[in-house]
Amino acid sequence: MQKARIKISSTDINKVNEVCGYIKEIAEKTGVVMRGPIPLPTKKLRISTRRAPDGEGSETYERFEMRIHKRVIDLGLDERALRLIMRIPIPEGLNIEIEIIGA
Repeated sequence: MQKARIKISSTDINKVNEVCGYIKEIAEKTGVVMRGPIPLPTKKLRISTRRAPDGEGSETYERFEMRIHKRVIDLGLDERALRLIMRIPIPEGLNIEIEIIGA
């Protein structure tokens, strides 16, 4: 049976959970088999910079961090369910990949 793999990623965890909730509702309405959302490891991008760029003063650093949250959802392939998923309102800053996999 074929299935659709949906990969969701964003820096805002609330947006990711919101879209996962929409997909879960669609799966329940259409009766499609759903696996997930499976949380993948959060990627942490870290940058340390000096506060005084000219080298004067004490050596103090500022640390910045950006986290990228990811989820994977597997859905049974159903044309009606995929059409409904394509109509989900996607917030700005959220990436969605839909891949069809033959199992």
